[in-house]
Amino acid sequence: MPDDTPTPHAISDLEKNQALLEWLRWQVAQTERRIRELKNQQAQEQARRERARAEMAFKIQPQRSSSTALLHRGGCATYPDQVGLISREDAMVALAEPDIEPCEVCRPQTGLLS
Repeated sequence: MPDDTPTPHAISDLEKNQALLEWLRWQVAQTERRIRELKNQQAQEQARRERARAEMAFKIQPQRSSSTALLHRGGCATYPDQVGLISREDAMVALAEPDIEPCEVCRPQTGLLS
């Protein structure tokens, strides 16, 4: 007849389930960490794509009372507004206008009028 008394080194069902729960919590923590990493990578890639798109576009800084309007490359930090980006063709038209000058920092005319 088998003896049902636990041996000193036997693991009870309670201990097994507690160990399983601890391992599952570790797995969840690892999965949550990986999801955070993937979200960060995705956000960085999106930001990189937006910067690349801005670099291929141009923008016009409106005229102020004492200065002329300025044409900037899309990524120019001297005029960080990203609203109203214009195409290369529109930038060439803008440079031909007498009241719009190229930014002296980002020099949008370089390669544009060649």
